[in-house]
Amino acid sequence: MNRGNNKQAVFHDDRDFEKFVGIVREAKATVPVKLYAFTLMHNHFHLVLQPRDIDTMSRYMHRAQKAGTVAHHHRYDTSGHLWQSRYKGFPVQDDSHFLTVIRYVLQNPVRAGLARRSRDYPWTSLSFPDLVDPWPVERPTDIDGWLSDPLDDDLLNAVRRSANAQFPFGSTTWMNKTAVQLGIKLTAPRRSPSLGTGTPQTKQPPNKQ
Repeated sequence: MNRGNNKQAVFHDDRDFEKFVGIVREAKATVPVKLYAFTLMHNHFHLVLQPRDIDTMSRYMHRAQKAGTVAHHHRYDTSGHLWQSRYKGFPVQDDSHFLTVIRYVLQNPVRAGLARRSRDYPWTSLSFPDLVDPWPVERPTDIDGWLSDPLDDDLLNAVRRSANAQFPFGSTTWMNKTAVQLGIKLTAPRRSPSLGTGTPQTKQPPNKQ
């Protein structure tokens, strides 16, 4: 994920959103990655990707963000940094943790109060199924019903911690093993968040981001 420099808006109208969807498409056609989900918000974006390796991820993100910067500067006659940082990414285990991250990404507009349902917001991968690769886990049969079940606060915080610290997100054993493999230093062994039973939770007031 990445956001605008100083949290400024990056996408101002439908034309900006459409342009970046095209950039995501073009980068995917050039760099070998699998794209599982995305959400574009006014001042940030989320992508769920599977690269061939870390270098491939860097190449994809560099290409997409550079093209986004060029397009923004050309349209608005601006200059300088568009994005807040290089980008933030974290490994995700391909099991129920993967599904949690997908829900986190696609429910973002609902949490921000921009839509009643994930599908009502036009700038997610739900609106561009041709861009999405088959998931590494079984897809829920009723996607809209599945997305109507909000993540509880513990899961939200767990995903956000992994995103902010760029730590692996998965079972305890997998997280610690992956951290060693990727040379990620953990101050203490990580414990997996409880993913619960998948039953509907009591809805909370919308959270930003």
